[in-house]
Amino acid sequence: MRAVARLVAVADGRGGTVLRELRGESPLLLRQAAATDAVPTVYVVGGAAGPLAGDDLRLTVEVGPGAALRVRTVAASVALPGRAGAVSRMRVDAVVHAAGTLLWLPEQLVAAAGCDHVAESRVQLAEGARLSWREELVCGRYAEPAGNVVVTTSVDYAGRPLLRQSLAVGPAAPGWAGPAVLGGATATGSLLLVDPASPPGPAVAEATGGGTRGRVRPTGPGAAAVWLPLAGGPAALLTATATDAHTLRDLLTTPAEDTAEATATGRRLTPLRVGP
Repeated sequence: MRAVARLVAVADGRGGTVLRELRGESPLLLRQAAATDAVPTVYVVGGAAGPLAGDDLRLTVEVGPGAALRVRTVAASVALPGRAGAVSRMRVDAVVHAAGTLLWLPEQLVAAAGCDHVAESRVQLAEGARLSWREELVCGRYAEPAGNVVVTTSVDYAGRPLLRQSLAVGPAAPGWAGPAVLGGATATGSLLLVDPASPPGPAVAEATGGGTRGRVRPTGPGAAAVWLPLAGGPAALLTATATDAHTLRDLLTTPAEDTAEATATGRRLTPLRVGP
């Protein structure tokens, strides 16, 4: 199955945002939720099971100058096996113009046993753009091994590389569950915050040789999380691993998501900053 969806948000000239374009096709259906604040929320609704091996899905998101947009999904995406030798693909291309804000907050991607899936995200941020970009991966459904999944994320800020990261899990990625990668964790994810007003991340970074390095966040048993300042822009990356999806979500949304959304909606004029 092949499907293409496109979402364009623009400033309305009165301090708000309107959706100029909202179109999709099954299984990439786009639905606008009832407004609860100044930021429109659009849900990606799966119109069919999957992605199944052989599916090729593409979503394009554009946020105009001064506009703000929140994108969610109604449920986790479960990558499923299909015909032998086939690969499923999901690609997201996002562009955020100057003074625009994008809150990308989908549910988890689940690598079901036997799947072969590639998830690719490419984000272009103009100087002055703001971003909250969350990605979560769960390695297998309950009591089953993980399928093959490759998650690749590329983010540019003001025409310069900001983030390049890729993670492969499953039988085709030797050592993925070992101490060099997930260390036995079955859920992993990241939260990228970009804020030109003030560098996000830990309120107090640890010094090393006159610079800064990441800070480990306190976690419970079987979990780990660390903030890393990024050299390519006013940004920080929170990366976490956990034994389950619920714990992972707690690590990636408390209090980062609340702070990011409050900033974007204007409820508080505070930077995308999270305590140590």
